[in-house]
Amino acid sequence: MDSQGFGTGAPLEFRYISGGSQNEIYEIRRGDQHCAMRIPPPTASADRDNGILREWRIIAALDGSDVAHTRAVGVCTDPTVLGRTFYLMEFVDGWSPMQLDGAWPAPFADDLEARKDLAYELVEGAARMSMFDWKARGLDDLGRPDGFHERQVDRWTAFLNRIKVRDIPGFGEASAWLRTHKPLDYIPGLMHGDYQFANVMFRHGAPARLAAIVDWEMGTIGDPKLDLAWVVHSWPEDTSSGAGSVGGYVDTTGMPSRTQLLERYVEVSGRQVDDIDYYRVLAQWKLAIILEQGYQRAGDDPKLLAFGPVILDSMRGAAELAATSDYGS
Repeated sequence: MDSQGFGTGAPLEFRYISGGSQNEIYEIRRGDQHCAMRIPPPTASADRDNGILREWRIIAALDGSDVAHTRAVGVCTDPTVLGRTFYLMEFVDGWSPMQLDGAWPAPFADDLEARKDLAYELVEGAARMSMFDWKARGLDDLGRPDGFHERQVDRWTAFLNRIKVRDIPGFGEASAWLRTHKPLDYIPGLMHGDYQFANVMFRHGAPARLAAIVDWEMGTIGDPKLDLAWVVHSWPEDTSSGAGSVGGYVDTTGMPSRTQLLERYVEVSGRQVDDIDYYRVLAQWKLAIILEQGYQRAGDDPKLLAFGPVILDSMRGAAELAATSDYGS
């Protein structure tokens, strides 16, 4: 930090915030600098250092854009400093839905009108990502946008076959449907890869304001409309009292319906969503495969064991939607 002029000479204060097998996050204070540090733990595989650099490239490219993001502060690739590649980003003064334990903070707990804007802000964040000029911001080589949809079924089926120890009901049906259906259009763009309430932060208080999209470890140049599908694939059409939750941690009572969220996306992005069923099937199918890897290595980890029913529900949902959707018929 001295060499980069970040709070030079002042005492360093830090605290651990969260982390897992892939990355750890720390709060850093030094002089007038207030940052978050993202770094792989010592036990993470060597390729996580490349992943950290990938994340850094994305948040640095987002600076100055209207996509909600943390300001890029600095990156270090010298392993003699902390042992791993890491970066510093602006510390966001806000809250994450993952901190809620199933309850919205004030005023969103009681004010259902204010709560609606949380969902609209989430979808507008996805819409703004879809409009981000990734070529002008130097992200041309971040992914392989050509043939993105043609690769999905083969790539993720091969991944599942490498880790497979059990059959997942609905996989064959959903896979066959995806092979014979494609989106109406495909406009490559910046894609988060795991876009949902769990990976955003909001400013404190009302009205709801999206503060930052975080955790870019799956970020790439692909189809940004798949990020929209991560949001709406299990979102209820009926959000009246007792309608349930999304992802098991978000109470959707009083929030906009799935149709209303799709309408807002169209309004902000200017893109069509008539092919959203294709993306919803792909999102649920892909989610089940990704979570299966964690579930198989769960051991006695309750967080990973909890993936079990989610995987089966996701694949079942993908197969059921594929069987009942009139898209492409």
